[in-house]
Amino acid sequence: MTATHFSELDLDERLVRALSDKGFERPTAIQAAAIPAAMEGRDILGSAPTGTGKTAAFLLPVLQHLLDFPRKKAGPPRILILTPTRELAMQVTQHARELAVYTSLNIATITGGVAYMNHAHIFSENQDIVVATTGRLLQYIKEENFDCQAVETLILDEADRMLEMGFAQDIEIIAAETRWRKQTLLFSATLEESTIHDFAERILKTPVKLEICPSHCERGEILQWYYRVDDFSHKTALLCHLLKQPEVQKTIIFVRKRERVRELSGLLQAAGINTCYLEGEMVQTKRTEAIKRFSEGQSGVLIATDIAARGLDIDSISHVVNFDLPRTADTYLHRIGRTGRAGHSGIAISLVEAHDHSLLGKISRYLNTIIRPRIINELRPTNKAFGAKISGKPSKKILAKRKEAREKNKEKPKVKVRHRDSKNIGKRRQPKKHTEKDHTLTDTEKQKPDATRASLPR
Repeated sequence: MTATHFSELDLDERLVRALSDKGFERPTAIQAAAIPAAMEGRDILGSAPTGTGKTAAFLLPVLQHLLDFPRKKAGPPRILILTPTRELAMQVTQHARELAVYTSLNIATITGGVAYMNHAHIFSENQDIVVATTGRLLQYIKEENFDCQAVETLILDEADRMLEMGFAQDIEIIAAETRWRKQTLLFSATLEESTIHDFAERILKTPVKLEICPSHCERGEILQWYYRVDDFSHKTALLCHLLKQPEVQKTIIFVRKRERVRELSGLLQAAGINTCYLEGEMVQTKRTEAIKRFSEGQSGVLIATDIAARGLDIDSISHVVNFDLPRTADTYLHRIGRTGRAGHSGIAISLVEAHDHSLLGKISRYLNTIIRPRIINELRPTNKAFGAKISGKPSKKILAKRKEAREKNKEKPKVKVRHRDSKNIGKRRQPKKHTEKDHTLTDTEKQKPDATRASLPR
């Protein structure tokens, strides 16, 4: 029977109280399925769409374990959580601290972009949970500054993203260093790719496989549409117009390249729109400051590369704008998943140039949904190079052409072609044509022996 309240999951009263403070009373589908299995000590291979509470699904059972089996003296971390990005590591840490607010559990973060002295206290003080990115953690393990022997549970958050980023070998090294652990939890946005299953077979032991489809109230509603644009200047003017609308409260704008991030930020600032930005080459302090400004509402617009497409959980994002369309439909899905979280509604807008039209069609077919066009009268596009309407199905014009082609093929009589007539026989050698002069022997040739005469052409 599925639990309808967190109190039915045998959680400590302190954890239930912290959940209530955050406004959470009912577990989501992934939480109701994963928490009991994890509390039984089973390995888990879990998947659920973004924004459906995967973080609490693995945090609550490990927090409960630490409360049920407190250690008698200080020691190294007992729970290790790996994430693909620094932002996600800090976000998971913050979420864990909020859930453990009424306990005495210690939670720390190890990420790159921070000086060694900032992590010194983690090695000298008692820590129960450490949330880390793979690169910096592996460095400390090799330097023998991080003790893995006490790790009881290893958690891999956004595992598919870590594999995409090339961290598979690093994770396997860390898994080998924590070989005394009793449990491994692997969570991913999708389990469709074979690489996840192959990786899970090497890391997990007889896991419980959970692939959850959330209910409508958990999924939320994301309205999607697009605007046709002519070029970069037209696209920028349209974006400024959209951001100045009263219903646009908190917006993430996605671009493909980090060079475009600062350029676009400068243009929007010049238009009187307060922005902050996020890209991979920024130092950690500036990245943290940008997320803080956006989360607290000091800036209503965050411009980012796909570093923010996954794992970034910020409340009340009303709009997501694809200034540049992503190269894959999967990335598009993760981008728009920053809005419409936890049952709230959201809007996803794409600004599409002519060369991106076919890509938008692929995205629409991947999502099996219609992405409808919109037009602002004073900013109408002049480029008419667009093809058929974007939808999850072929247009009537395309279907008519296909039908016409089938009819033409029916009219053509079928001719049986033998293999000996169609195979590649190469170019035949043509016989040499001889003239009468070639067959006439001179007086000298007539006097030569027959052997010589036989060698001459006849």
